[in-house]
Amino acid sequence: MFLPTTTTAGHTPQDIAGLQRLLAQHEAEIARQSAELQARDLLIEQLKLQLAHLRRHRFGSKSEALDKIINQLELALEEVESATARRCPETPDTEPEAKQQPTRKPLPDHLPRETVVLDPGATCKQCGGVLRHLGEDVSETLEYVPGRFKVTRMVRPKLSCRCCEAIHQVPAPTMPIERGRPGPGLLAHVMVSKYADHLPLYRQSQIYEREGVSLDRSTLADWVARSAALLAPLADAIGRHVMAGAAIHADDTPVNVLAPGTGKTKTGRLWVYLRDERDWAGDNHPAAFYKFAPDRKGRWPREHLKDFTGWLHADGYAGFEDLYRRGQVKEVACLAHIRRKYFDIHVAQGSGISKEALERIAELYAIEASIRGDPPERRRSVRQKHAAPLIDDLEAWLQAQLTQLSGKSALAGAIRYGLTRLNRLRPHLNDGRLSIDNNAAERGMRSIALGRKNYLFMGSDSGGRSAAIAYTLIETAKLNGVDPQAWLTDVLARIADHKISRIDELLPWRYCQPE
Repeated sequence: MFLPTTTTAGHTPQDIAGLQRLLAQHEAEIARQSAELQARDLLIEQLKLQLAHLRRHRFGSKSEALDKIINQLELALEEVESATARRCPETPDTEPEAKQQPTRKPLPDHLPRETVVLDPGATCKQCGGVLRHLGEDVSETLEYVPGRFKVTRMVRPKLSCRCCEAIHQVPAPTMPIERGRPGPGLLAHVMVSKYADHLPLYRQSQIYEREGVSLDRSTLADWVARSAALLAPLADAIGRHVMAGAAIHADDTPVNVLAPGTGKTKTGRLWVYLRDERDWAGDNHPAAFYKFAPDRKGRWPREHLKDFTGWLHADGYAGFEDLYRRGQVKEVACLAHIRRKYFDIHVAQGSGISKEALERIAELYAIEASIRGDPPERRRSVRQKHAAPLIDDLEAWLQAQLTQLSGKSALAGAIRYGLTRLNRLRPHLNDGRLSIDNNAAERGMRSIALGRKNYLFMGSDSGGRSAAIAYTLIETAKLNGVDPQAWLTDVLARIADHKISRIDELLPWRYCQPE
């Protein structure tokens, strides 16, 4: 007698075929549930990684909503005024009132005065006769000495010769801003406060008001724009110095820019190209050259680097690939970018594989620390002997780990990225002038990252170009251990009368800083 093959709830079939069908059903269900669990694990892994990434890169402090709105409006107005500064030249003293132009306020009486007399002498340079006093022209400039304001009162006596009646008077000195009242020290202070100390112009205006000096934000914006235009040739000279290097670092960062006529912002980019030979005892001075671009298209780095031939330390940005294919520029990848991916995964998941990857990379950095500042040949020799085998072992180990992981996991993605970039990092093993990472360029972006927390966005593309000039000058001065405030004060006092063919004389490493 045969038993039935169908089952009811709580019963199992008694024949072999029925048992096989039930087993197949159970196996299919197990496979389906395993797939769901794997997909869920991958999702959890991705979410944890994203959360760790956001926590790591989150910056800024909370503030009252109303204060934030007010600050945004202040910053918006400041950047719009900066963008239009060049189109609104400062009105001369003799401008008719009928045109309803802003009137120039007198400089406060309570400020200390320093009088400088430009005396033409006692005798006539034409005939040798004795000069007699006819009168004098007096002008005042508002100057800033760190920590306090002062007014420099420029007196130019006007004398005539008793013999030939010739008039003698020392010419008025050239000011950084034509017909303007700010002295070079004040202009330098405003620029350094904005671009080095991350102090927006509206806040500077408030600080000056507390000291009894009324300087509107629009006035400060005009000064910044005009100063940047005056200093542009010096920034270009720094750029030529950077592009003459055998190896440079490059990086970029987004900045918000006000889109004309929309009231909204678009995303521009600030690029940095940095030359720093201190790691291999090079003779040339370090310098950072910044350029603004309205987007991140590859045409911009191609334009920026059109005169450069040599090694480029960079991340995996696709816009550089055309330069690499042409052979004009040779790539050196960045170990720090590889390390960062494993670090994020280790923080999110505590992965043993990511931990070992970090430990292996730390050995490479220990070798670099031991040869920092050594000549290129010794750096190359040490890397060939000690670092090359470690990189070979790291690549082999990563390949082995990749076979044990799900191809869709974040860790597998990090390993694939690492293998690709390690191959492009190998040139540093054969050239002691090259670095193991691109951290020099990333350090050059710190001021911009700190600054954009305060000014939120730039008023226009021209404002972005002015910022690039300011960052070029200030960051290069800092790289050379020069006080940017003192150096820019000296430069702004001289550059208007300085020959463009001798602009290199004003570079920061040629500045003799007072004791």
